Amino acid sequence: MNLSGRIFAALYDRMMAGTEKAGLADRRRQLLVQARGRVLEIGGGTGANLPWYGEPVDEIVLGEPEEPMARRLERKVAAGDGRARVVRAPAEELPFEDGSFDVVVSTLVLCTVSDQKRALAEIHRVLKAAGRLLFIEHVRSDDAKLARWQDRLVGLNRRIAHGCNCNRDTLAGISGAGFAVADLERGQLEKVPPFVRPLIVGVAEPVSGG
Repeated sequence: MNLSGRIFAALYDRMMAGTEKAGLADRRRQLLVQARGRVLEIGGGTGANLPWYGEPVDEIVLGEPEEPMARRLERKVAAGDGRARVVRAPAEELPFEDGSFDVVVSTLVLCTVSDQKRALAEIHRVLKAAGRLLFIEHVRSDDAKLARWQDRLVGLNRRIAHGCNCNRDTLAGISGAGFAVADLERGQLEKVPPFVRPLIVGVAEPVSGG
């Protein structure tokens, strides 16, 4: 088991506590009220989204490939209401049949997947035709000066933040993967360095043949 992975999992909730209190938790709540039916969450982490899944959600499958995170997540799931289960799987290799989920949720995950294009293709595959991708992602800045700083600091950030690519144009990635973005809000993460603040929150729907 990777030492850096164990440390990151152990510290993650404390590192994010200020950001959650400064607005991220509210963004999660406002977005996930739209979740219903059978839900897949990629990169479930330590389970920050679990409190915000409402009654319309029948089942929550939490994909988490990192063993230290998955263990923490399983403990939180065990104390829950029985709707959730953990599957150790990366977003790039989802062990589910085509069209098997009503909703896929991704929050601060598409910056860290090793192959974003492949992960989004898998999300598209497992969603039902009328399904929805709900996302909160920090992304490449629209401000050219800040984007250049993101490019300069991405290597350092990957080492510090366990693989996070702060300069990914994730919105373009979502659109390019066969999704139509139905709702989008731009904002910023609080209580974090400027180069990881640019944020998108939204809903995307799979396009037939995408």
